[in-house]
Amino acid sequence: MSTPITPDELPIWVPGIRTVDSGTLAWDGVRVVGYRYAGSDVEIPALRDYLLVAYREGATPMHRRCSGDWQANQMWPGSISFLSHAQASHWRWSEDIEVLHLYLAPGTVTRTASDLYQREVSVVDLRDVLRADDPVLAGFVAGFAQEAGQGGLGSSLYVESLRQAACIHLLRHYAEVRFREPTAGGGLSTAQCRRLSAYVEDHLGGGLTLAEMAGVVGLSVFHFTRKFRCAFGCPPHVYVMGRRLDAAKRLLARPDLPLKVIAAECGFSDQSHMTRAFRSLLDTTPASYRRSVTG
Repeated sequence: MSTPITPDELPIWVPGIRTVDSGTLAWDGVRVVGYRYAGSDVEIPALRDYLLVAYREGATPMHRRCSGDWQANQMWPGSISFLSHAQASHWRWSEDIEVLHLYLAPGTVTRTASDLYQREVSVVDLRDVLRADDPVLAGFVAGFAQEAGQGGLGSSLYVESLRQAACIHLLRHYAEVRFREPTAGGGLSTAQCRRLSAYVEDHLGGGLTLAEMAGVVGLSVFHFTRKFRCAFGCPPHVYVMGRRLDAAKRLLARPDLPLKVIAAECGFSDQSHMTRAFRSLLDTTPASYRRSVTG
């Protein structure tokens, strides 16, 4: 089986004039690209991402075949076509059209489904729908395009909320979800534990959110928290705090480093935060600990 193609590779098979593209904005798990197309007859290899095609201008008869028989429908502004990831397809249309492509990363959709159903998800497949008339979903796609072109205050938070809403809408109305069988023990594998431990050590100075840690092992936050506790014997925030304290203790052995520098290096919000953690969990202060190890 050939490697699925990316959004950047799609124009090799479907050439068109690009009108908007969020590719330079580093959005997480979602991308919107606009095109103007002349009438075409194109075969497209399997795509890496889920694809929504929202029609903006022009009307045309559209013929499409995925794994089954040919479908045919009339497309006009407001119509939406769906294409599941890893799905090859053949499209034919006769008139000029302008469309928006919304790409959703498989991991993003799967994690959202897992959070929504509170179960481990194996596969999410979009139904083979050539045309849907869904103003809610069309509005989401238009919102992504407007944000890509204009941006503004709170852009990343706005995009994240749009992405979440779009994924949930898809899962409610247009998706088939298959679940994984529960695994014995319910914890993380040895390899996953190693990856997590290394990730935490490499990112102690940053925020280390639950979503970031769950993403390292490809789990939803809900399932990650449960499996982490089973594997490590404590919640993620307790483990991270323990690693921060251990890192701070190593640095406190160097008398040349100021306490505020150590606090920043180890991911504490400030020196006072580090001091509170030392008092609460080690019954001492950073200064006292330093004196005890440096003499």
